[in-house]
Amino acid sequence: MVTSKHSVASRVWVRYSRRERWTRWLIMLLVCAVLVWAVRDVDIFWPWVWDAPVQIHSLAERMWPPDLRRLEEIVGAMVETVHIATLATFLTIFLALPISWISAQNTTPNRACLWLGRFILVASRSVNTIIWALLFVAIFGPGVLAGILAITFRSIGFVGKLMGEAIEEIDRKPVEAMEATGASRACVVLYAIVPQVMPAFFAVIILRWDINIRESTVLGLVGAGGIGVILQGAIDTFAWPTVATILCAIVLLVLAGEAVTSVLRRRVL
Repeated sequence: MVTSKHSVASRVWVRYSRRERWTRWLIMLLVCAVLVWAVRDVDIFWPWVWDAPVQIHSLAERMWPPDLRRLEEIVGAMVETVHIATLATFLTIFLALPISWISAQNTTPNRACLWLGRFILVASRSVNTIIWALLFVAIFGPGVLAGILAITFRSIGFVGKLMGEAIEEIDRKPVEAMEATGASRACVVLYAIVPQVMPAFFAVIILRWDINIRESTVLGLVGAGGIGVILQGAIDTFAWPTVATILCAIVLLVLAGEAVTSVLRRRVL
């Protein structure tokens, strides 16, 4: 078939066909409709929204300058917050590793263990840290123990899922080579699997410790220890200069945690 030069020159390239363009417009229209429905359904009191800049300016004036008279108490609470995050991270290691082992398809003993491990991981990630803290405060009473357990149970899902995925992505050749030589299961795990997942393990643990420090700062709002206890008390008594000092301390703590985790990553990985 011969095509004339005129017909070739008149062709215009378009990225999407007419059907694809209509589909894209309908999807965007549907998204806009869902957003409008969501905004209308949450019943926002718009006068408060428009008044927010004035309230922010007023609150900032009441917070300035920060009150340093309780600085020693605040530093002590920050140290307690770091202890909560650190102990919870170590406890997570001992609980999450076995769960990640049975939730990985290439290491789980059977299908029942696989689904049990994945159920635990999903349940851990589905419940927010504050909800875990409320539950453990109700069980053990207010204090640091409830905060440690709340952070731990929240971290199990995070660490277990990432470690399980790392185990599933290992190279099978070293495992098969050791199995072909008649090595025991323990030797296969120790010399063929563990060396491959160790970099991922250290990366996940360091990252989770950093996250746990941030989450530990708010546990005191529900009575689970840490700097949040002093923060809640200062807010309840309208001690805004003290609130400003606590917020500055939290920011400095998070920045220090970022610096420490960066150094650890460079040294370990």
